[in-house]
Amino acid sequence: MIEAWLRADGRKGIRDAIVVVYLVECAHHVARRIVDKVDNPRVQLIGFPGCYPNDYALAMMKALIVHPNVGGVVLMSLGCESFNREALARHAQENGRPVETVVIQQSGGTRGAIDAGLAAVARVGAIADAQAVRVPMAMSELVVGTICGGSDGTSGITGNPAVGRAFDTLVDAGATCIFEETGEMIGCEGHMAERAASPAVADALIASVQQAERYYRAMGYGSFAPGNAEGGLSSQEEKSAGAYAKSGSRAIDGVILPAEQAPGPGLYLLDVVPPGDPKFGFPNIVDNAEIGELIACGAHINLFVTGRGSVVGSAISPVIKVCANPETYRRMEGDMDVDAGRILEGRATLDEVGAEIVSLIAAVSAGAQTKSEALGHQEFVLTYKASAPAGPACMPVAA
Repeated sequence: MIEAWLRADGRKGIRDAIVVVYLVECAHHVARRIVDKVDNPRVQLIGFPGCYPNDYALAMMKALIVHPNVGGVVLMSLGCESFNREALARHAQENGRPVETVVIQQSGGTRGAIDAGLAAVARVGAIADAQAVRVPMAMSELVVGTICGGSDGTSGITGNPAVGRAFDTLVDAGATCIFEETGEMIGCEGHMAERAASPAVADALIASVQQAERYYRAMGYGSFAPGNAEGGLSSQEEKSAGAYAKSGSRAIDGVILPAEQAPGPGLYLLDVVPPGDPKFGFPNIVDNAEIGELIACGAHINLFVTGRGSVVGSAISPVIKVCANPETYRRMEGDMDVDAGRILEGRATLDEVGAEIVSLIAAVSAGAQTKSEALGHQEFVLTYKASAPAGPACMPVAA
C-alpha cells in the first residue's frame, strides 16, 4: 500500500522534501552550502540563475514549490534580483507550505545568510513535520512522466515500448501519464492525431509538432545528437519513432504546457518547445530541464529510458532508469533500475518488462529508493524560456 503525505490542496505526495530555492545565481553558493551542511537527502536544492524576470521561470517555480512531493520551502534571495520573492512566498503560504525567506544582503553576507538559512530549514522542517498527515494513496492517484535521453538504436526497440506498455496499464488503472517531447515527435504527428480523444486534441497535437519543426529549422539544429548516431540511430525520424513508442497505445487526452496540471486522469503530451521564434536559444538542451517540466506538471515519478547510459536523477520526484541496451545495463547496473535489454536477448517480453516497471512504480511510491536516489542524484535545471497560455486542447475531454 502507498502511504502518502496529504497536502492542503488535497493532492498527495510520495516524498516530503524541503526545498532550498535560490532565486538568482548570486544566491546559488549560499543555498548550496546550506543544503550541504544540513546533509539530509530530504533537504534539496533547486533554483533559477537569471536576474531579470521571466514569466516561464516564475510559473515553473510556483508549480514546483507546491508540488505534492514538497513539504516546505526556504527561499534564498540576494536582495536585488528581479525574481518576485514575495509572490513566491505568498503562493507557498496560500497552498499550505511552511515558507521562510532569507535575503543575503540583509543577513550580513555569506556567513550570516548561511546561518540564517540553516535556522530557517530547521524551523520549516519542524513545521512540516507537525503538519504532516499520512493517508492511503491509490495507483489511480499517481501522475507519472516519461522521458528518454542518451538514446541509441535499442531505445525504440526495448525501453521505450516497455514504458509504453506500463503507461497503458497505468492509464487503464485511472492514473495520469505524461509523455514528451514534441521535438522528438516530428514525423509521428499523424499517428498521434489518430489516437486523439477529440478533434480539438488532434489539431493541437499536429500544431505542437509543426511548431517544434519550425523552431528547430530556425535554430538550424534538431533533437539529434552525435551520440545518437554513434549509438546506431540513422535519423531524426528514426529517433522520433522510438521516442513516440513510450506513449503506449491509449487515447491521447490533451496537450499540456510546462507548469500546467493535467485536467484529469489519462494520457497527455507535454509540449516543451516554446511558442514563436527562437528567443532564448535551444530549448531544454539537458534532460533535467525536461524532467523539471514534467515535475512542474505534477509528476510524482519519472521514467527515464536510456540506451547509452544517462546517470542523472532529480530533485523533488524520483527517477526510475529503464536501460534499453543490455550491454549498457551490464556496464552500469549500479545506476539502472530496469534491464529492458533482456527483451533484445530473448530473456523477457515487452509485457513482462512493462509489468516490472509498474511494480517498481508501486514500490517507489511506497518509499523504496530508486538507484539515482540511493546514489544521491538531485539534479535540477531551470533556464529562461518563452511561455504561452493554455489552449483549448488542455481542457477536459467531454465524456
